Amino acid sequence: MDIGTLNAPDGLDLADPSPSGGDERGGLRVLQRVVLPDARDIASLSLYIDPDTGGGGGASAQAGRTAPVGWIHPDDILGRSSVRVRAGERLSFGSYFNAFPASYWRRWTTVEAVILQVRTEGSGFVLLYCSNDVGSPRRLEIRQVHGSQHSVFEIPLTAFGDGGWCWFDLVAGGNGMELASARWCAASDVPAGKATLGITTFNRAEYCLDTIGAIEADPEVRKAVHELIVVDQGDRKVQDQAGYPDLARAMGGQLRVINQGNLGGSGGFARVMSETAQSGTSIYAILLDDDIVLEPEGILRAIAFADLCRIPTIVGGHMFDMYNKSVLNAFAEMVDPYRFLWGPGKGLGPHDFAVSGLRSSSILHRRWDADYNGWWMCLIPVRIIHEAGLPLPIFIKWDDAEYSLRARKLGFPTVSLPGAAVWHVSWADKDDAVDWQAYFHERNRLIAALLHSPYAKGGRVLRESLDTDFRHLFSMQYYPETIRLMALRDVLQGPAGLHAALKNTLPRLQALRADYSDAVLDHEPGALPSGHTGKGLSKPLGRRSGDAPRWGAWTLKAALKHTAQPVSRRMVAAVSHQDSKWWTLSRLDEAVVTNAEGTGAARYQRDPRQVRKMLAETAALKARLLAEWESLRAAYREALPGITSMEAWERTFRAD
Repeated sequence: MDIGTLNAPDGLDLADPSPSGGDERGGLRVLQRVVLPDARDIASLSLYIDPDTGGGGGASAQAGRTAPVGWIHPDDILGRSSVRVRAGERLSFGSYFNAFPASYWRRWTTVEAVILQVRTEGSGFVLLYCSNDVGSPRRLEIRQVHGSQHSVFEIPLTAFGDGGWCWFDLVAGGNGMELASARWCAASDVPAGKATLGITTFNRAEYCLDTIGAIEADPEVRKAVHELIVVDQGDRKVQDQAGYPDLARAMGGQLRVINQGNLGGSGGFARVMSETAQSGTSIYAILLDDDIVLEPEGILRAIAFADLCRIPTIVGGHMFDMYNKSVLNAFAEMVDPYRFLWGPGKGLGPHDFAVSGLRSSSILHRRWDADYNGWWMCLIPVRIIHEAGLPLPIFIKWDDAEYSLRARKLGFPTVSLPGAAVWHVSWADKDDAVDWQAYFHERNRLIAALLHSPYAKGGRVLRESLDTDFRHLFSMQYYPETIRLMALRDVLQGPAGLHAALKNTLPRLQALRADYSDAVLDHEPGALPSGHTGKGLSKPLGRRSGDAPRWGAWTLKAALKHTAQPVSRRMVAAVSHQDSKWWTLSRLDEAVVTNAEGTGAARYQRDPRQVRKMLAETAALKARLLAEWESLRAAYREALPGITSMEAWERTFRAD
């Protein structure tokens, strides 16, 4: 519905409702402000103003396209909420951060209509659009504006059941125009909830200070936050950094640092959730990772969304790549129940908005309902904490996914909210499948499957675990396989020792590194491999056209080589990280392999005796786990309420 263009300062709904609450005069709640990045941050501009002038193609059309050049002048960004549109030019706010994800609000909240308020200076046009679940755009309104004007539009959300966004474009007249501010609002008398923000950190003090600074600098976020808690588990303390005293003074009583031993992410976030639930002053805990760059507007959007949800809902933020700022890791994270494996839904990540903007990415216009959201940014209502408990004491990996699966069983959904996001250190710069984290990948996935898999014997999880064992062993990666076997033994011991293991497991894993050359990095430049072995060595196909499946033949050949064939030391190669795939390494007797970060290299050496021993052990442990699956599942499920209770965690905090 078109409400009209209002020129008078006393016109309808011209009051500035606070994003952290309602407007007492108009009964409006700001759902999201239109925001812009710092003018110097040109790498993220495509997330705020959509550069893509194409008409479609979706995510599949990204290959081979290049981002437009010269689509915006950085010096035209006038502030956090304002931008200049030069004469005759057009800017679209149909972007990730500034379009309105109407279908999410339609499905999960009580909002029935959204109100767009746009303040402009100068002459030009405001064009209002919406899309459907396949991304087809429809122009709802075109409004000519002159001078200082405040344009108001109302859009019913009834047609956004399966998907769709709303957005606006500005087209400047002959003298140009400016966007002074814009916001998406809704009629609401629901009081704004307060949140406690919690950062868990381990020796990333500089990132923490930047996040604290971003929160301190945004007065609207400060209004919405009761307290910011930093759980510092490292030995390079946040409080010892040069910038901390000034930030602490500026934050006043809103900043609190808790120093505790390294209990992992689950231990740090459990502390935040426990402190929030027991304080009685916040109705939400918002978990933030330590190695992020924060978009503060996302905090306000998550709180507004949670306030207006029909039922208590976990509200997650998306994760962008810190070093390639326009790239979204995943639009929605799923857990495949049969494989019991996490990851983005098909076609939902990674996605580069500088290559394919929101308007031309049709797959992103459908509403995608997530199974869980990573704890780089995640809002959890206190009511859910009281009913579902605290995280599993599993250090890292699967704590966030398991928590959402547990909450869903109690009737509490998880929504990954578009437009709420952080930038996080890229997964591409990590290779946690071959370092000490391989233990937690294996153990915690199996524990989560025991707790939540709907399939007998966990579906395919044990078969995939065995496939991973083969790949490590045939790739001469004996350290990760050793600790994966530790993980299997620990799962078989049952849930009783999980809290005690928080403190002693990581030291055990790190102590083993020196015994395995594939886990010992040489950081000298001369140790880095030269050449690119692996190119042209194809992955064995599961089936060739007209042939029987070939995995069996390849596995048998690799098994014979790595268990029985003497080590010739003739097949030695330098292998870059990019080329260090299992189908490459399995052909070699020795390799010098670069790590994911590019900071060093490790020596892989084939050892048939080691392979025979580990194959026998993994076969025995997998057989035992298969046989005992039902009894273990019952034991873990029975123990779950106790080991995730506040009382159990409080004992762990006190012992630490």
